[in-house]
Amino acid sequence: MQRKITFFMLSDSGSPIKQTTVSRTVLCFSCLFVAVSIIFFGFVMYDYCNVKLKLSNIRGVESDISEQFDTVISQRKQIKNFANEINSLKSKLVGLNSFEKRLRIVANIEKPANQDNLFGIGGSMPDDLDTQIPLTDKHNSLVREMHEQTKQLDLASTSQKQGFESLLKYLEDKQNLLASTPAIRPLSGWTSSRFGYRVSPFTGLREFHKGLDIANRIGTPIIATADGVVTFVGKKGLLGKIIIINHGHGMVTRYAHLQKTLKKRGESVKRGDTIALVGNSGRTTGAHLHYEVLLNGIPVNPEKYILN
Repeated sequence: MQRKITFFMLSDSGSPIKQTTVSRTVLCFSCLFVAVSIIFFGFVMYDYCNVKLKLSNIRGVESDISEQFDTVISQRKQIKNFANEINSLKSKLVGLNSFEKRLRIVANIEKPANQDNLFGIGGSMPDDLDTQIPLTDKHNSLVREMHEQTKQLDLASTSQKQGFESLLKYLEDKQNLLASTPAIRPLSGWTSSRFGYRVSPFTGLREFHKGLDIANRIGTPIIATADGVVTFVGKKGLLGKIIIINHGHGMVTRYAHLQKTLKKRGESVKRGDTIALVGNSGRTTGAHLHYEVLLNGIPVNPEKYILN
């Protein structure tokens, strides 16, 4: 005989007691079904949570991939911009080199042999970088070319710098030479005696006059005709009071028959500085300036060094 289990159900409302009888087998199957259902539901919920978590992770990865893709696109845009800047720098360097060559032609200055080619011995300007590569393509080859061309640009810029430095030094030397070369009249007035042979106003004999005599009133200011350093201030025999200025490059000027000197020995002067006053000291026939220009110790015609 199959054993059964009876359940009694009581109510707090005063209803009669209800009785239910089920077999032990049915009860076992029911409990087993409930247990299996709970376990199945647990597995379903577990899988659901795992799927949801994985889906969330996938979305996060997709977001990261999207951000990285945007970063890659942005970097490739920057690479293309840098490539355009490199092309622009090359053009500017070539333009500067052409400008330097024109300056050297005008100034008749030879360029040093080691600086003759902007991009090295036997080198030529590299082709422009290709900046039309689609952003979706890899830019490895463009980056390699950029790296190589930056090395060439570095060498070219160094060469160009050396070219301009040598040109600047030459022009500065020229400027110093021009500033130190007599180029103006030491004072206004009447030319009473020129450079060369003449009849002496004192002896009546033929003599060589080493300078240029410019007559003017006593006290008229006399100016330096070029930059230099005063090397002598004092009296020299028949020349009376005199100032001698050394301009460098073998160039010297002398100013004689002065009334008063306004500079001291060792003092630097600039072209146009007042250095003395017209007088008639020494042996003269009247107030005037005796002006001499000497090149490497040899008197030369001062009028060749007067541009005004």
